Amino acid sequence: MWRIEEHRNVDRELSSRRVPLEILKRYEKWKDIAMLSGPQGLRAIRGFRDEALSGEWEGYRSSRLNEQWRVIYQVVADAVLVRVIRVTAHDYRRS
Repeated sequence: MWRIEEHRNVDRELSSRRVPLEILKRYEKWKDIAMLSGPQGLRAIRGFRDEALSGEWEGYRSSRLNEQWRVIYQVVADAVLVRVIRVTAHDYRRS
């Protein structure tokens, strides 16, 4: 069983940006799968198109919630932890 840790800005992003209900539901399902199966479970579901990021986001991964929205996260293997950094409308600029 994996532990999901959300950055303090994730809750703010999800509530203040008027995120569509469909995205909120997909994010909850993403968290369920990540908690039960970890990164391997996310990679097994083709719809998420889970992939490693490069450039200034090297060391992080991205999963699609739909064509526009992504979850950016980091895997901390020694702690069996998935650290969600952002849920974003495909904006990879670091803030």
